[in-house]
Amino acid sequence: MKPAEILAPSGSMESLHAALRAGANAVYIGGKRFSARSSAANFSIDEIEEAARLCHKYGAKLDLAVNTIISDDEAADFCEYIKAAAKCGVDAFIVQDWGCAALIRRCVPDAVLHGSTQMSVHTAAGAEMLKELGYARVVPARELDRDTISRICSVGIETEIFVHGALCMSVSGQCYMSAMIGSRSANRGGCGQACRLPFSAVGSKGKAALSLKDLSLLPYARELAEMGVDSFKIEGRMKRPEYVASAVHELKAALDGEAPDMQLLRGVFSRGGFTDGYFTGKRQDMFGVREKEDVISAHELIPKIHELYRFERKAYTADFHAVIKNGQPVEITASCGDISASAQGEVPEKALNRPTDCDTLAKQLSKLGDTVFTFGKLTADIDDGLIVPAGKLNELRRTAAEMLTELIIQKNTPHYTISDYVPHHDAVRRTSTADKLPMRTFCRTLQQAAAAADMSEFIIVPENIIDEEMLGSVDSDKIIIAPPRFITNEDGLRERLKALTGLGINRLYCHTPDSVAIGRSLGMKLHGSFTLNIFNSYSTEIMDKLGLEDCVFSIEATAQQLADTAPSLSIGAVVYGRLPLMLTRNCPIKNEVGCGKCTKKLIDRTGRELPVVCAKDYAEVLNADRLCMNDRLAELKGISFGMVYLSDETEDEIRSALGGRKPQGNITRGLYYRGIE
Repeated sequence: MKPAEILAPSGSMESLHAALRAGANAVYIGGKRFSARSSAANFSIDEIEEAARLCHKYGAKLDLAVNTIISDDEAADFCEYIKAAAKCGVDAFIVQDWGCAALIRRCVPDAVLHGSTQMSVHTAAGAEMLKELGYARVVPARELDRDTISRICSVGIETEIFVHGALCMSVSGQCYMSAMIGSRSANRGGCGQACRLPFSAVGSKGKAALSLKDLSLLPYARELAEMGVDSFKIEGRMKRPEYVASAVHELKAALDGEAPDMQLLRGVFSRGGFTDGYFTGKRQDMFGVREKEDVISAHELIPKIHELYRFERKAYTADFHAVIKNGQPVEITASCGDISASAQGEVPEKALNRPTDCDTLAKQLSKLGDTVFTFGKLTADIDDGLIVPAGKLNELRRTAAEMLTELIIQKNTPHYTISDYVPHHDAVRRTSTADKLPMRTFCRTLQQAAAAADMSEFIIVPENIIDEEMLGSVDSDKIIIAPPRFITNEDGLRERLKALTGLGINRLYCHTPDSVAIGRSLGMKLHGSFTLNIFNSYSTEIMDKLGLEDCVFSIEATAQQLADTAPSLSIGAVVYGRLPLMLTRNCPIKNEVGCGKCTKKLIDRTGRELPVVCAKDYAEVLNADRLCMNDRLAELKGISFGMVYLSDETEDEIRSALGGRKPQGNITRGLYYRGIE
C-alpha cells in the first residue's frame, strides 16, 4: 500500500506550523484573494512564499486554493496572482472555475491542477473527464458512499477525499442560499453559513434543520487507503491550530493501524459528535449543532494538544562526517540521502588535555533539537592530539544543518515555466436574432411539460418521468432530458439515456461535470445548466470545447456582468422561478418529522417558507420568492434564451410566466441588480 498523504488545512501561519509539526505531509491554504474561505486570516504573497519554504523544509506539499469563480474583469488580476504564487513554489492549485483552470494553464503551462470539491464531481465518469482535461487530482463531493469512492479511485486520477471536518448541508458548489439571502456567495468565497441558522419543517423555534454534524471517516482510514485514496483531507481553514494538530495526529494514528482517539477529537471540536452517514449509507443520525458542552471540552483540552506541536518534527535522518586534520580547517559535513552540506571552521589546536575524539563529536553533533533532523551515523577522519572546542563544534553543526535544510528546501521546491500571457477575449458574442427571446422551461411533471411545450423553444424534463404518452404529443427534438442533479447509479443512468436516445431524444441538460461526461460518451447534444457555475468568458470556451451547444450563465452574475461577457457559445439566463438554493443528499424534513408527515417546506427564523422538492436520492430547497425577470428581458443584454424554472405552478401560471407577466405574491429580482459582495 502506497504512503498516504495527510492533507491539513491552514488559515494562518500558526496553523501551518501546527499541521507540519503534528505530522502532515501536505497542507492547503488560501491567499488574500480567490479563496473559498475569504473570512479566514489567509496568506499574503510573501506569506505564501514563507509557507512554501516551511512545507518544503519538511518535505511536505503546499496546495493553494484558488477555488472561487471569477468574472471577466478579474482575469488580469487573477493571472498576476497565479504567476506570483507559482514563483513562490506552490505545488498545486485547487480550482473550481473552468475558466480559472484555463487561465492557469496559459500563465503557468506546467502547473499542477486539482479539481475542487466545488466542481461537484461525484461519479467515475466526471473524474475520468477531469483526467482527460489534464487535472492531476479530483476532490469528489463529500456525499459519496464507499462503492462510489472505490470506482473513482479506479479511474487513474489522484483522488483526494475529505475525511474529517465540517459538512455543508448542500453539495459543495451547488449552494446559492447565502448569496440569495445575504449577497454572500459561497462560490465567491463569502459564505455566510446561513445553513447554521434556525430552520424548521414545522416552525419550531431554535431548530437547526440544515445543520449537520461534522464528518469523520478516521475509523475507515485504512479501508480508504486500500481502496486507493491518495490524499486524506481535513477540513478547517478557519479552525484553531489545536484543531488542526489533533486531527492530523489522530489521522496519522488511524493510517498506521491504531485506533484514533475520537473522544479527543470530539472534545476539540464537534457538533454533538461525528457522522459517517454518507460513506456507510446510514443517514439517520447526521444532524447536530454546537453545544455548550462542546465548547467547554475544547477549552480544557487545549493545553494537552499544544504538546503535539511545541517542537520541530523530525522529518529526516542526518549523517555526519568530520575531518579534523593537523594544519587544515575543521570540516563538518551533514548528509541526508543524496544531499550534503559542509561547514568549515578554524584550524584545530594541539590538545593540552583531552583531545577531540568520536565520542566528543557525537555528543555535540547530535544536539539537533531545534531542527528537522535526527542524528544518524557519524564517521570521522581525525589526527591524534587535536582539539576543537565544544562551542566551535556546535557552531559548525548549526551551520551545516542550516545549509542542509536550505538544500532540502531547494530540492523540494518546484520550478515552473511562467509565460507572459495577458488575458484578452476576442470571442464574437452570440445572441438571439429572433423577434422574441426564446424560452426554455424546466418542468418537474408531465402536466407542466404539456402546458409549457407550445410556448417553449425546449422543455427540460427529468429522465425518470419521460414516457410514450409525452413522446406522442411533443416533438422529441424539443425535449431536453434532465438527469438527476446527483447521480447515484451511474450505470443505470447511462442505460436509461441510451434507451431514450433510441426513442429519438438526444439532448441532455448538464448539471455537473458528471452529466457532461456521460452525455459526451453517448454522443448527445449537450446544454449546460446554471449549476455549472459559468461566470466568465474563459469558462464558456471550455464548455464550447467540451461540445456544449449552449449554457445557462451563473445565477450569481449581475445583468451588467452578463452584458460584459464575450462568450464562446450561446448563453441563457434564468428569468423566472423559485431558484434552487440548496442541493441536499439528506432530507431536512424527513429528519425532523419523517416522510409520513412531510410538510414540503422549511420555515426560517423570520417566518418565510422555503419549498422543499424531494427526488429519489436528494432534495432541493427552493427560494421562498419567485425570481421574476421575464418582464425585464430587455435589461438582460447578450443572452440567446431565457430559462423558466417551474415548481408548483398551475397551467395558467405557466402560460403567464412564459408570456412575460409577473406572478402573484412576492417576487425577487435575484442578484441581477444587487450582485454579491
